[in-house]
Amino acid sequence: MNDGEQNSITLESLATILGGSFLISYALLILWFLILQLAPDLFYRLSTKWFAIGRNDFDLVNYGGMAFLKIISLVFFLSPYLSIKLLLRKK
Repeated sequence: MNDGEQNSITLESLATILGGSFLISYALLILWFLILQLAPDLFYRLSTKWFAIGRNDFDLVNYGGMAFLKIISLVFFLSPYLSIKLLLRKK
């Protein structure tokens, strides 16, 4: 196996890891959203047992956290995945 083939295999493995990481992060994001939509009061009550936080602050933290996770997933997982796939397609 030459260096070009080894690099392609390594990039393909990296792309697989990045794609899987993106899917896991989006599954977590969807789960988080569903919990907030289907059982918001239960989630709020559980959270206030650990943290003294008002309802508005609770909503702000959760939706801000969801936005942060979405941006991080796009920037660190999806963008490199697409870049590697485009690079491998050109070869």
